[in-house]
Amino acid sequence: MNIVRAHLLIEGRVQGVFYRAFTRDVALKLHLQGWVRNTPDGRVEAVIEGSRERVEQAVEECRRGPVGSAVKGMSISWDESPEGHSDFEIRY
Repeated sequence: MNIVRAHLLIEGRVQGVFYRAFTRDVALKLHLQGWVRNTPDGRVEAVIEGSRERVEQAVEECRRGPVGSAVKGMSISWDESPEGHSDFEIRY
């Protein structure tokens, strides 16, 4: 299985709308690893690792976001050298 890492920076109305919890729930549902956090400039940053197919599915769900969010943009950096996270966490 080809393991990849996607590093996401999500812009829009993504703080104060449970976006981090939504991302964690998506990752856990898809058995992915990594982390998600708010950034001081109002974006959400996430690192998602796992099979390419499942990571791509998580990225698409993150484009939609939870109810109440409004994703205006997302930058994605792909890497085939994952950091080796053992779970998915919300970072504060």
